Amino acid sequence: MTNAMHAARPAPALVGCSHGTGNEDGRAAIRSILDGVRTRRPDLVVREAFVDVQQPEVADVVRETLDEGAPGVVVVPLLLSVGFHVKVDIAAAVDVPAAEASAPLGPDDRLVEILVDRLATAGLREGDVVVLAAAGSSDAAAALAVEAVAAGLSDALDQPVTIGYGAGAEPRVPAAVAAAREGLTGDGRVVVASYLLAPGYFHDRVLEAGADVVADPLAPDERLVEIVLDRFDDAAAAVPPVG
Repeated sequence: MTNAMHAARPAPALVGCSHGTGNEDGRAAIRSILDGVRTRRPDLVVREAFVDVQQPEVADVVRETLDEGAPGVVVVPLLLSVGFHVKVDIAAAVDVPAAEASAPLGPDDRLVEILVDRLATAGLREGDVVVLAAAGSSDAAAALAVEAVAAGLSDALDQPVTIGYGAGAEPRVPAAVAAAREGLTGDGRVVVASYLLAPGYFHDRVLEAGADVVADPLAPDERLVEIVLDRFDDAAAAVPPVG
């Protein structure tokens, strides 16, 4: 959306909707994304919502934001791919006038850039084997999204990258790590790239999966803020006026 369009019509509110976690570091990491959005776009009303574990629920936040007089709402899934929460929970929440949902954050080349940086910080070296660990979903589109990111990471690193899932798809992360270890030579190690937004349940399981090195999740990172704002602007153009 152009600056002229922003000036011509009040922007809808942005509701950043994540899965939710009981992990305090994870909550802070997700909050950092929305704090970054507020810093970059002080004109926006920015709210936080969840589909599980935490409150408030996304449908309640959408309804309350509209009741408070917002000219519309765009829910940006703080999720890395489509799946049940996007297609069911978030879709139901925006099934009201003047509300839209954006695409999730992935796939996106900037996510690949973050993964490369996390691996570098973790000390990836020549001879290491890389496994991309994703949360997982039974939705076929989610698997395709993860595969696209794995392909991008493979190109960026100029080496093969295999995938392991935390749930919903195969192979699971421990199996992917074990298979990767069978292919090691010399002083190579199994290094996991955490395709997860923040610390929490799934990252804890990744840490237990038997890899030699596990890179940090994606957040916090300013590139996530950029992706959120791009998703918001794309969806905001489709929000019909209230009334």
